[in-house]
Amino acid sequence: MCLAYPAEVVSIEGMLATVELEGVRRRVSLMLLPETKLGDYVLVHAGFAMQTVDRKTVDDMMSAFDEIDGAIQKSSG
Repeated sequence: MCLAYPAEVVSIEGMLATVELEGVRRRVSLMLLPETKLGDYVLVHAGFAMQTVDRKTVDDMMSAFDEIDGAIQKSSG
């Protein structure tokens, strides 16, 4: 299964961006989204920013991830 995660763009250098999610920073390619700006939220998969999303989408995705994690913790404990 492939999964993209949402992250905020905190710096841009050419076609590379640094994105942050919950305090973790990663470098990603902007080759597919050259119009990306600082502060944008993007979906990241395999080192590429794939799609720009709004903050509500990020919040909804993080809630879903938390629910999944809770269900996994409950079933294994």
